[in-house]
Formats: sequence, structure tokens, C-alpha cells
Amino acid sequence: MSDLEAPLRPKRKKVWVDYFVQFRWIIVIFVVLPISFTLYFLTYLGDVKSECKSFKQRQKEHDENVKKVVKRLKERNPKKDGLVCTARKPWIAVGMRNVDYKRARHFEVDLSAFRNVLDIDKERMIARVEPLVNMGQISRVTVPMNLSLAVVAELDDLTVGGLINGYGIEGSSHLYGLFSDTVVAYEIVLADGQVVRATKDNEYSDLFYAIPWSQGTLGLLVAAEIKLIPVKEYMKLTYKPVVGNLKELAQGYMDSFAPRDGDQDNPNKVPDFVETMIYSPTEAVCMTGVYASKEEAKMKGNKINNVGWWFKPWFYQHAQTALKKGEFVEYIPTREYYHRHTRCLYWEGKLILPFADQWWFRFLLGWMMPPKVSLLKATQGEAIRNYYHEMHVIQDMLVPLYKVGDALEWVHREMEVYPIWLCPHRLYKLPVKTMVYPEPGFEQHHRQGDTHYAQMYTDVGVYYAPGPVLRGEVFDGSEAVRKMENWLIENHGFQPQYAVSELNEKNFWRMFDADLYEHCRRKYGAVGTFMSVYYKSKKGRKTEKEVQEAEQAILETPDAEAA
Repeated sequence: MSDLEAPLRPKRKKVWVDYFVQFRWIIVIFVVLPISFTLYFLTYLGDVKSECKSFKQRQKEHDENVKKVVKRLKERNPKKDGLVCTARKPWIAVGMRNVDYKRARHFEVDLSAFRNVLDIDKERMIARVEPLVNMGQISRVTVPMNLSLAVVAELDDLTVGGLINGYGIEGSSHLYGLFSDTVVAYEIVLADGQVVRATKDNEYSDLFYAIPWSQGTLGLLVAAEIKLIPVKEYMKLTYKPVVGNLKELAQGYMDSFAPRDGDQDNPNKVPDFVETMIYSPTEAVCMTGVYASKEEAKMKGNKINNVGWWFKPWFYQHAQTALKKGEFVEYIPTREYYHRHTRCLYWEGKLILPFADQWWFRFLLGWMMPPKVSLLKATQGEAIRNYYHEMHVIQDMLVPLYKVGDALEWVHREMEVYPIWLCPHRLYKLPVKTMVYPEPGFEQHHRQGDTHYAQMYTDVGVYYAPGPVLRGEVFDGSEAVRKMENWLIENHGFQPQYAVSELNEKNFWRMFDADLYEHCRRKYGAVGTFMSVYYKSKKGRKTEKEVQEAEQAILETPDAEAA
């Protein structure tokens, strides 16, 4: 068997859950989609109502809500009450890991009112927003002004708070880094109720660098100031097919945005947006976009594609046509391009509703897409949730750019998941070592895509049912994830914590660096108030005793006294 051949697996005997999943589309069409559409509409009305208020009024309401949070925190009795977490229901989170920490006794703080855009400062090019503002909401406000966040995550429902405390990326991350890299200030309520503003150069600079990837375990984020960039009305998108083995597909992807001469900061050589979709072990389509004015887009001979219309083909299937018809160029309205994967949830929509990509469904019911991920989780139950953990993969592998080919071969050999999404991002060399960090000494190698101040990484997005599952063969999802996590640790890669993880505590802190995080946990009183990031991300139920013992162990370490 060659290195690329997947292992032979025995057939798996079907159980009742298989049939339930197969016909789950009935519940999705008649229950989930109508409720989702209603919630989307009500949320939109709430956003419109908020936008009718002046920034001054929104700021006043924000200050009042912050006072409520401070008051609530001060009501907590550490001896009687559990650890602090938000009052948001577990199923509402967009992430796929179990939110089982909320099943133990805990002290809830309600942040549901924090969903307003507080200010758009065109002079400073800063948007000040609350943590529950989502990507659809902020792009609806900024794009008509020819402004945008530097990094706009593709799915509408992803919130600012989740993208900061967790992980966020987009096709512009090869220029600006991850979503958290575009934040210039955080407003945080600490464990003792103190409200602080953390920036990279004030007295809370350590907290500023520690907040990303911390999963809200250092304090409660109540506002963020995020970098804005000027944009134009359209995205000029080039679709380029690539054919070859996986290493050749990876090289074609690298060449689409990373000049081989190392001139990575030259805007004439590097596009504004980049993504690649690997459709099979031998076929891929690389997409590169540059902003374009409406005058250019409407020039004779140019094709405009409004991909946001409900009846349009799903974006990943539209891009796939380049494999047959060859390279082509079209213009897409900027906001529609940002959210191009929302309607079909990348390609997960094909598993949820197998016929939803057909023209008749798109025309008749496409306007109700997508189903809300939170409602899909709320209607699946324990057995279905466990089935998806074992028989389905939703993982992002963040790997150095030069190791993308190796990562693709590993995914093919162990999971056989297609399509695969590739999106590059910078991992900056910062003044302090954060939870995620570039390879030591990367700048000395002068590899393709790297600069002296940032190493180029890639998100290898693996979302779908593995090949063995589709063929009815035995597949151990937990073991596959364990192998993936070990591969990432060995190759200086990272796993975003929204996903299901099999990491034990030792390996968690082999993947991520703990020093700054633990320093801030102690310095700002988070120990004994907020759950640690490992226990919050840990798979399975967290007993109150288990968490309390872990917190006590940290409090009793010598470093805690020094802090």
C-alpha cells in the first residue's frame, strides 16, 4: 500500500441512528428551516432598530449594561456559587464541541444585550462593537460606506466575541492575520468587577495579548475596537483550476498568493483575497480576488455574478465548474462575496439536505437557507450528537504554509474528506509568546510566504463525512481526531477550540503555550472565578469537583503566591 492509499476497512453494521440521520432532512425542512428563517428575520429587525439609534444612545445603553454585569459579578459568593460563565444556552454556540461545562453548577452572567455596533470612526478607521455583533450585521453597516473589517469571517452568524476569544479567519488573513490580530483594544470586565481597556501598549498589554484563544476565561469581553479598511463595491474574482497530485495542488495554492521571490508585501503581486478548494486528490480550484469599483465591474464584457441570490448555485459548486471550463473571471458584489459560504454552510448543507443544491429546491425554498447551526444542534439529541462526533469531521488544521502538502496527504490517508478548504493566514512574531505562535527561527529560512515579522500559515478546513463513512465502512472518529492532534503537535500546528477535541491536559499545553495565559489568569483574578481554557474546551462532561480541584491546584502552586 502506498503512502497515499487509505487503509482497507471492514463494513460497518448500520444502527437506528444511521437511518435517523439519513432522514433528518424531514425535521430540517418542516421544523428547523421555518424557525431559522423566523429567527433570522427577528434578529434583522432588532439590528435595524439598533441602527436607528444614535451612536451616543447606543453608548449610553452599553454603559448601563456594563454596570449590570459588574453588579452581577459582585453578587457572586465564591464559597457557594459555581464558576462564572455566560447565560447563553449551550446549543446556541456555533462551535461543534460539547458545551458540557454549563451542565455543572455555575454562576451565570447575562450578556445577551451586548449586540450593538457602538461606533464607526472613519478618521481612526476603527469600528467599536459589542461581542454579540455578528459578521452579517457588521458588514451590512460598513460595506455601504465602502468600509469593512479587515477580516470578515464567512458565515453570517459568527460573532465578534467568538472570533476574538476563539478563532476567526477569512480570505484576507494572508494580509491581516487572524480576526484577533485586527483588534486594537478590548473592553474587559475582570473577575473583581473592574472594567479595563486593554491595548498592546498600555498597562494591560499582557491581557491584550492573552485574550485571543482564551475562550473568555480571563474576563468578560463587553466591547472591542477593530481595524477598518477601505473597500470597493465589487470583488474581481479569478478561478484557476489546478490538476496534479496533492503536493502539486499545494504548490499551486501557494503560488496563487505567495510570490516565489519573497516580495510578500507587494500589493501588485499579492491579491486582496485568497482561498482554494481541493475537490479530489487530483483536482483543485484556486480563487484570488481584488477589490474593483462598480465602474470597472459594469464595463462592457465583464460578467457580474450576484452569488447572494437564493436561487443561485452554491458557491463551492459554482467554483468547481472551473475544472471543466478552465480559468475564468467574474465580478461579485463585495458583501455577497464576503458571505459566499453562508447559504450552503460551505458544503455541509449537502449532508443536511441532500437535494438542497438542486435548482428546484433553490428556487422554491432556497430563500430559507441556511438552517441555523444552533437549531441543528438543539434538535439533534445526545445520540445524534455522539454519532456526528464519530462519523463526521469538522476540524481546522492550522499548519505552516510549507507543510500544507504534507497535511493534505495526511487528511487523505486518515480521513478521506473532500472538499478541503485552504485559507492562508499570517502568524505574527509578537513581543510576547502567546497561546499560538510561529515556529522559532522561521525568519531565517526565508520560505515562500514568510516575512521577517510573520510566518505564513494555512487553515486546512476539513468539513464533511469521511470517505469510509460514505462507503459504509468502519471509521473511528475519536481515534482519527487524536491522530490529527498528534500530527499537529509534531508539526507545530494548532487546532481551533470550537471543534471537538480529544486532547488531554498535557497534550493541550504541548500544542498551545501556557505561560502568558496562566500569568494573566493569576494576575487578574481569573483563577477560582472562570474555568480554565483547557477544561472549557475539554471533551465530555466536566464535574464540579473536577473543575474545582483543578482550580485549587493552580491556586496552590508557588507561582500563584508570586503573582
